[in-house]
Amino acid sequence: MSTVRHSARVPVEQAGRRLDQALAAMFPQYSRSRLSGWVREGEVTVDGALRAPRERLQGGEQIEIVATLQDEVAMRPQAIALDIRYEDAHLIVVDKPAGLVVHPGAGNADGTLQNALLHHDPALAALPRAGIVHRLDKDTSGLMVVARSLEAHAALVAMLAEHRVQRQYVAVVRGALVAGGTVDAPLGRHPVDRLRRAVREDAGGKRAVTHYRLRERYRAHSLVQCTLETGRTHQIRVHMAHIRHPLVGDRVYGGHVILPRGAAPALVEALQGFGRQALHAERLAFVHPVDERDLAFESGLPEDLVILIQALREDAQEHPG
Repeated sequence: MSTVRHSARVPVEQAGRRLDQALAAMFPQYSRSRLSGWVREGEVTVDGALRAPRERLQGGEQIEIVATLQDEVAMRPQAIALDIRYEDAHLIVVDKPAGLVVHPGAGNADGTLQNALLHHDPALAALPRAGIVHRLDKDTSGLMVVARSLEAHAALVAMLAEHRVQRQYVAVVRGALVAGGTVDAPLGRHPVDRLRRAVREDAGGKRAVTHYRLRERYRAHSLVQCTLETGRTHQIRVHMAHIRHPLVGDRVYGGHVILPRGAAPALVEALQGFGRQALHAERLAFVHPVDERDLAFESGLPEDLVILIQALREDAQEHPG
C-alpha cells in the first residue's frame, strides 16, 4: 500500500457538476469508482469539509486528497465453494463464511470471494471488482449482494449510497445491556493507525448511525441486533466499542475475553476459543435494481456463533439473578 496526496482547485468549467464527476475529470489517472470510494471513506475534502459524491460543486473549491492506494492484484478465477442464496441475470446473493476475504489486496493475493465469483461467472471480469458493490470484513459472516450486469451495478451502488439497502446484523457483545439504543457518532480513519477506524468529531469524521436492539441478556454478555442507517468501514465494531460494549472476539477494538465468575468449562472454551468478531449479517432486503421486485434474504447463524450463544444461555440459566 502507498499514500497518494493531491491538492487542486476545482476549475470553473466544472461548476454545477457532481463531486465524483469533477474528480474524474480532474484526476483521470484514477477510476471514478476509486475516486468515489475515497470520497465515501472520508479521504477527500472540499474546502476542508467532507462531501457526498453526488453533491454539486460551484467551481473554485479547494480539493485535498490523502488516500491509501491499494496494490493492484491481477484477478483470476479460483474454484472456491460459494453458498449462493439467489441469482438471476442481474445479481447474485451469497452467504459469505467467516475467514473469506472479499477481494484481493495487500496480503491476500488470491483465495477471495472475488476469485470465487470469477470462477462461477467469468463474465463478471467486465464489472468493477467482479460486481462486488459492498463488503464484509474477513471475519464477519453473512449475506452480500453482487451485481451481475452494468445496469445492476450502477443501480446498487446508488441504492447503497442512498441507504436503500436494508442490512441487519446479529452480534454478541461484552456487558449485560438493559435496553437497545442508537449510536450516532461520526467515523473516520484512526489518527495514528491507518488500518483502524475511530469516532472522529473533527473534519476527518463522516456521519455514521447504528441502531441496536437487545435480543438476549446473559450474565456478562448480550446478544444484539444491529441495523445500519449508514455503511462505514467497521461501523458496528467501532460503535459498539465506543459505548463500551465491544464485540466478543474483536481484538482490534477491545473485545478481549471476560469470563463470568464461576463459568462452566463449556463457556470458558467457547469464549476463549472464539477467534473472530462475533458478527453475522443475517438479513438483506432491497428492491431489485432492474425489475423492481421486493427481495429479502435471511441467513441462519453459523455454527461457531450457535455454540457460543448456547453456552452463554446455559451459563445464565445456571446462575439466575
